Amino acid sequence: MKFPADHQHHESFDRPPDWNVLDETLEPGQRWSAWPELEKLMRGPQPYPPYIIEDAGAVDTDLGVLKTGKEADVYLIERAAGKRRTLFAAKRYRTDEHRLFHRSSIYNEGRSVRRSRDARAISKGSTYGRAFEAMQWASAEWTYLRMAWEHGVPVPYPVQNSGTEIMMEFIEDPDHPGAAAPRLQQLHPDPDRLAGYRDQLVDAMHAFARMGFAHGDLSPYNVLAAGDRLVVIDLPQLVDLAGNLQASDLLARDCKNMCDWFTARGLPMDAGELLGELLATAW
Repeated sequence: MKFPADHQHHESFDRPPDWNVLDETLEPGQRWSAWPELEKLMRGPQPYPPYIIEDAGAVDTDLGVLKTGKEADVYLIERAAGKRRTLFAAKRYRTDEHRLFHRSSIYNEGRSVRRSRDARAISKGSTYGRAFEAMQWASAEWTYLRMAWEHGVPVPYPVQNSGTEIMMEFIEDPDHPGAAAPRLQQLHPDPDRLAGYRDQLVDAMHAFARMGFAHGDLSPYNVLAAGDRLVVIDLPQLVDLAGNLQASDLLARDCKNMCDWFTARGLPMDAGELLGELLATAW
């Protein structure tokens, strides 16, 4: 492939990943793997998948942007040690004035910020507040990814968390090695594959409900299709069904978004019926 041309320590929030800093042995767009220095909870759940490279001499190379968004961008990263190579997706939350955590007050209901100083900074939109909020959302997504993976929800394996960057499994398109799996929204699968997708999607939503959560922003744009396999992405806004007064409405929207997509593809689904099943599972 070719290269494209702790919350208290807030002074570090605005530093980008240290690509090729103070080390002339690395090429532009490279850095040493942070894996050996990370605390246990900043690494993914054990047992680690076989593709995880733990070598202290491993090098991470930035291969370019996979996806851009309002709150974060996702980059393709290659980790290499000797002849071993692994691709990861690195989601980097923005901390500058251009990023916007849309509808954050809806999703943050039932959550708390421990220090009043941090809460005031977020409400004022100060430089520190924006940086703290980016860290908070990255931390939330990391926590939810770990929880979901451990509960059997089909999400990318969470590899590591470094401040406002979350590195996770790269979901590859099996028909196009090296390319990212397409979003469900782009596809018009045949009836057999469509039925398989429906079963996987419903199982995933029930798995979230058993955890006591709804995705909260689920749509065909937040589901990847890797061949026959579905993978749910973008979890920072996961909604507590017991602690958020708007949770039922958000879950109902999740159901409508997904049922509308399947119905439009020729497989009718009743959003109200699915909502009832999920609420029964949760309670």
